[in-house]
This record gives sequence, structure tokens and C-alpha cells, in this order.
Amino acid sequence: MKKLVLLGSLALTLLASSVFAADKPLRLGIEAAYPPFAFKTPAGEISGFDYDIGNAMCEEMKVKCQWVEQEFDGLIPSLKVKKVDAVLSSMTITDERRKSVDFTNKYYYSPARLVMKKGSTVDPEFKNLVGKSIGTQRSTTTDRFATEVLEPKGVKVVRYSTQNEIYLDVISGRLDGVLGDVFPLNEGFLKTDNGQGYEFVGPVLQDPHFFGEGAGIAVRKGDDALREQFNAAIKTLRSNGKYQAIQAKYFDFDIYGE
Repeated sequence: MKKLVLLGSLALTLLASSVFAADKPLRLGIEAAYPPFAFKTPAGEISGFDYDIGNAMCEEMKVKCQWVEQEFDGLIPSLKVKKVDAVLSSMTITDERRKSVDFTNKYYYSPARLVMKKGSTVDPEFKNLVGKSIGTQRSTTTDRFATEVLEPKGVKVVRYSTQNEIYLDVISGRLDGVLGDVFPLNEGFLKTDNGQGYEFVGPVLQDPHFFGEGAGIAVRKGDDALREQFNAAIKTLRSNGKYQAIQAKYFDFDIYGE
């Protein structure tokens, strides 16, 4: 029986590989405005951890991949109507999103946190944020937390299409702070010239109800063969050192988590 299961899984994998290996590329949805995970170079090309790790997975899977850019809140709708075959764009695995799509295993994990001007104080109950304006990206886990936890406490939540737009309004003084995932906030803002004078404040936010289980690759419901191909590729990249090599280009610490 175990052999039959193994053969069945192998057949599914081979079938998925044959579908995308010929003239039909595997279309990967990505939002290229989330440094250092995905961003545009001065030459207009996509770069970043998500992009590099995705290309490495495609190489392991022996498929030709085509990247399709979109704003983050349009990625799942595009997947559902088959404009893309998978979403690889730092999308957190949550029970809410599982109602619409299936996910691979995680390929990294980041908690969330607030960033405000240095010297700001935020208590665990967020009482001293009442009346302040906090920016967050639309349709993200932090958007849901802001909607369900911060707004009822009297915090003014301002939603944006991209993280870069939030940073511009923070440094211009139109926002008091930004709520987002720790890694992109640290690498894409605090470590830049624009982020000088700002710091993490308040508690580290990692309640699984809001912040899920880590970033995974979203596929359409029931696309088990493709999901397992990605899972196998993640495992291989972690074991052969390619994951760590790509990670080292953008981070000086392990972002995979436990």
C-alpha cells in the first residue's frame, strides 16, 4: 500500500512537471514593491529574495517560470481566475486565506511590529495610539489586525496599495507610524537613509490568528501536484545550501524560523 501511495505521488509530480515543462510556462504572481523580498532595480527589472528563491525553485522543478506583476490585493483573485498558476509574494499562510487557496509549506517566517519615530512609546494595549494615524498595506495580515484590534481602540488606520507608499507618508509626516512585517520594515526602511530617526516600538506581534504560520506559495484549491512540487523544491533548496546562499544576499540572519 505504501508503494502504491508513493507511486501515485510520483505520477502526480511527473504530470505537473510535464504540463509546465514544454511551451506553457508556470506563471508566478508577485508584487514587486516589497523590498527586500521583491522590488524593481533602476533598470526596471524585478529583484529580491522572493524573486531569487522562486527562480531557484523553478530550476529545481525543471520548469520555465514567467513572473506576473500585480498589486498585492489582486494576487489571489488572479490566481482564482487562472491569470497566474501560483503566487510567490511573501503571502502569509492563514486560515482565512485557506478558504480561497491552498498553500505550500512555509519558506520563511516574519512576525509583525510597529515602526514610529525614535522615542515613541507604545503600551501592550495600544492605548497611547488613540487618535494617531498608522499606515498598513491593504489585504495583508497587518491590515486584518489593524481592522479588528487597532481601529476599535480609536486608532486611525490608513490603508495603502504598496509598502513604499506608506514609507513616503511616514517620512513626510502624514502618518505617525507603520504596521508591517518585521523583516521588510527593518531591511526595506529602517536600514535605509529614509528610516533614520525611526525604530520598532511596542510588542512583537505573532498571534497565529492574525499573523499565520509563515510565508507560503499559494496555489489554486486542489492543485496538489503543483503544491507538492513546490514543497519538494523548498526542502531541496534548504538541504543543498542554495536557500542559505540566496538568503545571505539580503539578510545577515536566518529568516526561516523554527
